[in-house]
Amino acid sequence: MSLKERIYSVLLVSASANLNHSMLELLPSLKYDPVKTVGNVSAAKRALAERDFDFVIVNSPLPDEDGMRFSIDAGGKKSTVALLMVPSEQYSEYFDRSAEFGVFLLSKPLSRMSVTLALDWLASARERLRQTEKKVLSVEEKMDEIRLVNRAKWLLISELKMTEPDAHRYIEKQAMDRCVPKRRVAEDIIKTYS
Repeated sequence: MSLKERIYSVLLVSASANLNHSMLELLPSLKYDPVKTVGNVSAAKRALAERDFDFVIVNSPLPDEDGMRFSIDAGGKKSTVALLMVPSEQYSEYFDRSAEFGVFLLSKPLSRMSVTLALDWLASARERLRQTEKKVLSVEEKMDEIRLVNRAKWLLISELKMTEPDAHRYIEKQAMDRCVPKRRVAEDIIKTYS
């Protein structure tokens, strides 16, 4: 799927009606859906507990806090990229506190171009996370298979008095002879001897 076809979910956390209106104009539903707007960190935490969002955009300050901690926590979720918009005079301070956590910062006042660029950065970062998620999933699946095969080997050792190398060879040979993955052979062995 190309980036032009990708649709991103957005949580906009802002107490400013003017900024919300301007941001919603820059978030067309063809590319950003759903877009949920909340006015404070408490409501944002509830929204994030209900579902995951690709992007969390926070307009600092908020009525209940400055939004920094929430941005860091939201960006720490495995599939979320966070953008914190801060007053220009506080940019350096916020950058020092947030950069190591991967939170993107944007200095206010905002221009249409800077927000458009920031949305592109968020999309790029989200796609990078998506690739990492695939790799992690692949490694986890491989680890599960190894655990399953090891369990099957120990059942063959204990039930059929095979040696570990013989049990390993047996599973590999069965997989080749039956043209199935070792995982499938291991599952069959576990069903038989458990």
